[in-house]
Amino acid sequence: MLTVKLGNTGIIANKNGFGALPIQRIDESSAIELIHMALDGGVNFFDTARAYSDSEEKLGKALAGVKRESYYIATKTMARTKEKLVEDLDTSLKTLKTDYIDIYQLHCVPKCFRPDEEDGMYEALLKAKEQGKIRHIGITAHLLNVAEEIVESGLYETLQYPFAYISTPREVELVKKCGKAGMGFLGMKGLAGGLLTNAKLCYWFAAQHEEVLPLWGVQRESELAEFLSFQENPPVMDDEMKATYEKDLKELSGDFCRGCGYCMPCPMDIKINNCARTSQLIRRSPSASWLSADWQKEMAKIKECLHCGKCASRCPYGLDTPKLLEKNLEDYEGILAGTVSI
Repeated sequence: MLTVKLGNTGIIANKNGFGALPIQRIDESSAIELIHMALDGGVNFFDTARAYSDSEEKLGKALAGVKRESYYIATKTMARTKEKLVEDLDTSLKTLKTDYIDIYQLHCVPKCFRPDEEDGMYEALLKAKEQGKIRHIGITAHLLNVAEEIVESGLYETLQYPFAYISTPREVELVKKCGKAGMGFLGMKGLAGGLLTNAKLCYWFAAQHEEVLPLWGVQRESELAEFLSFQENPPVMDDEMKATYEKDLKELSGDFCRGCGYCMPCPMDIKINNCARTSQLIRRSPSASWLSADWQKEMAKIKECLHCGKCASRCPYGLDTPKLLEKNLEDYEGILAGTVSI
């Protein structure tokens, strides 16, 4: 069974990491069944966050009674002060029903938090580690320059960053830098926010990088079963996969929305996380719902955009979201009119 050694943490995890963001979208019993299916399939690393609504609570209930040393759990805090960090950590320990968290991560950071800063964040992490509440200090980033600074700082034991087969050479180099620095690398958005639909190809790419622990966000048993099957039958690049690989690299080589939703809410109630990538969703995840009357109304809201800049200022990828919205609306109206092909 393929495993990953997470830097110098001593953690050895199954190559299939369980990304628990999607389980907030399903009911509790379904989430518990899914987590147990993962455990039975050899998955031993679970990643969640305080920001994922009831994800921690569902994980805590599912893992209650499971031998604690048989799995690793990582969670995150959006705190930007030491007081809020301590509060979030204590809440996570309670909801996850555990005495300690294996990797505690600063979530979606705008910078590399360092010792002796006014916010006291890093000192709070060190104290929590001394108290035994956390085992390892991690961090997550979406901006490449911030991620590179984090690796160079030598302050963190793991980095979580987007990583998929459409990643740039510079991002692949980031993984190598983590390996050289003894940092564990947690690969999020291995399916690029749902725009990559060939799970076999996604797993194949992750398998090419022994330092990477991919975190697959799943909410259906069929999705999980597919990733588990790759442990027994590792994907091998063939002509069909190569064609998909080259096509996706070409189509997603520019700026695109990954649907993370950090830009929300919008004062005009625009569903930015999908409206800003509708062109790709229609072509890559065919569904009549994208052309329905209801979705046409959602897309029409783009015309009411205030250009207030709030969404762009929140985007962790630095995207010009108003521009992406306008571009997608123009393409969408062309598709409806029959002047643009799908």
